[in-house]
Amino acid sequence: MPSTEPLFREDAYLRTCEARVLEAGPAGIVLDRTVFYPTGGGQPGDRGVLGLVDGTAIPIVDTRKGEGEAILHLPAEGAALPEPGTRVEARIDWERRHRLMRAHTALHLLCATVAAPVTGGAVGELEGRLDFDLPEPPEREAIEARIARWIAEDRPVEALWVEEAELDLRPELVKTLSVRPPRGAGRVRLVRIAGVDLQACGGTHVARTGEIGRVRIGKIEKKGRQNRRIAIAIED
Repeated sequence: MPSTEPLFREDAYLRTCEARVLEAGPAGIVLDRTVFYPTGGGQPGDRGVLGLVDGTAIPIVDTRKGEGEAILHLPAEGAALPEPGTRVEARIDWERRHRLMRAHTALHLLCATVAAPVTGGAVGELEGRLDFDLPEPPEREAIEARIARWIAEDRPVEALWVEEAELDLRPELVKTLSVRPPRGAGRVRLVRIAGVDLQACGGTHVARTGEIGRVRIGKIEKKGRQNRRIAIAIED
């Protein structure tokens, strides 16, 4: 079964990489390595192009997880598929990815302000939302002020790995009830915002909170007897 090396997990700022086509078919194009993040954990898959040596480019409209460790790059409808073994340059739509990174990191700050389990969420371009298992709505102004302070402090954000056995001993590191970290590889990726938040997450994030920009708290909606949805928007 083909396997794709996920370069974005170690460096979310990589915009391009050289890669080799392993498979190409109706389900998508599988590369041996990629900078394209596949849809998961509430974060949309990357878009971009696969550049060929002859100067042509295959538009990639979405990225998904395939079987096993494969990552599927979904070409635009009607695009010609490359032959296995073809060398390509994978290039993500960086401006879009960076907006998603800023929003995803902002949602971690939001999560740190609300002392309740997360029941769902979604990351968008300069926007997002989290659902909390919370009977009463929190104070919007207080959440906004705390997030603004953490952004102004420009705190570092880093990824680290722990053994699955350690995660079992520290269940507080998994804050989402609806999405669980993948198991079976022996270790799990965490994202730490210094002095603010530490939780299991496989998504892409900015390197410092100051890179996020100004965050506004939008609607706090009631989505059930004990479920509150909090939306954010980031000023570009």
